[in-house]
Amino acid sequence: MSRKTIKSDVDLSNLPEDAVIRLPDVLRLYPVSKSTWWEGVRVGKYPKPISLGLRARGWRLGAVLDLTRNQVEE
Repeated sequence: MSRKTIKSDVDLSNLPEDAVIRLPDVLRLYPVSKSTWWEGVRVGKYPKPISLGLRARGWRLGAVLDLTRNQVEE
């Protein structure tokens, strides 16, 4: 089985904190596996996604940045 890797070239530094980013960009900022991320969302450790459509989800950039800032402080 081949593994599909999606590379994102979005420059996140120029986005406002209320911008919505997709999972590949979330995982660039908070490097965990997809399954670890979704488990963290399920148990409330990570922010809940915003529905962008029937099968599309995104997260507020500010919520993910807050998560990374809190990790650095701990």
